[in-house]
Amino acid sequence: MQIAEMFQQILNNPIPSLLIVGNLIIIESLLSVDNAAVLATMVMDLPKEQRDRALKYGIIGAYVFRGICLLFAALLIKVWWLKPIGGLYLLYLTFDYFKKKAAKSKADKQGVVEDEAEEIDKSKNWLYKSTIGWMGQFWATVALVEIMDLAFSIDNVFAAVAFSDNIVLIWTGVFIGILAMRFVAQGFVKLMEKYPFLETAAFLVIGVLGIKLMLAIYEHFYPETAASKFLESHEADWATSIITVAIFLVPIITSALFNFPKKHKVEEAKAE
Repeated sequence: MQIAEMFQQILNNPIPSLLIVGNLIIIESLLSVDNAAVLATMVMDLPKEQRDRALKYGIIGAYVFRGICLLFAALLIKVWWLKPIGGLYLLYLTFDYFKKKAAKSKADKQGVVEDEAEEIDKSKNWLYKSTIGWMGQFWATVALVEIMDLAFSIDNVFAAVAFSDNIVLIWTGVFIGILAMRFVAQGFVKLMEKYPFLETAAFLVIGVLGIKLMLAIYEHFYPETAASKFLESHEADWATSIITVAIFLVPIITSALFNFPKKHKVEEAKAE
């Protein structure tokens, strides 16, 4: 499909296109809050005056790698077998999140106090160990932050491609998301503090997108079936967008109206 045809497709389907872009912005922003928390733990052993500088270099890396991965998205759309690989990766991320969540819940019930921040043991990282000797602690930490940025960028591009095959929509949504994650990150942090289940919702969405990418196997080997034709249609993109928006919005509405899922304990204490 040519770029002009992609633009025409967007003009012919404005509402589903806006839903896809909106979903991409939400996913980018929510995942970026979690990513930022991980990166923050990586610079904590630096002197205080160097921490902000290391994170600023990390932000530059995030932009660069997102740009590279956007180019990769065009390849990902054309090569069918890359989609199920990406789907497996997204499903692994979802499984790993819920596995850690279950372990933390078990530890809480047993009265075991754990640090909520995800710790990164840099001393065991091969890149950090191979660079610390000649780059110094600061630049070795920056190098590791950049590698993490690349990993986070891959997460997001797989999620983006699961929403649509229209590369213009993907570029638009992810690019706006890149800008948004720097300007609205603080707002999302406050929102996630008030509604902590949003992080779980984000990984449920990632799981849904992983399943959608895995279905590329069925589409490839059974292209003439009604199911494959539906999966390739705009209706399927519309359905994916509605499902993912609902995963975010429905819990917020039910929490506000019926306190289910429950808000954070801090919010409950304020309400009392």
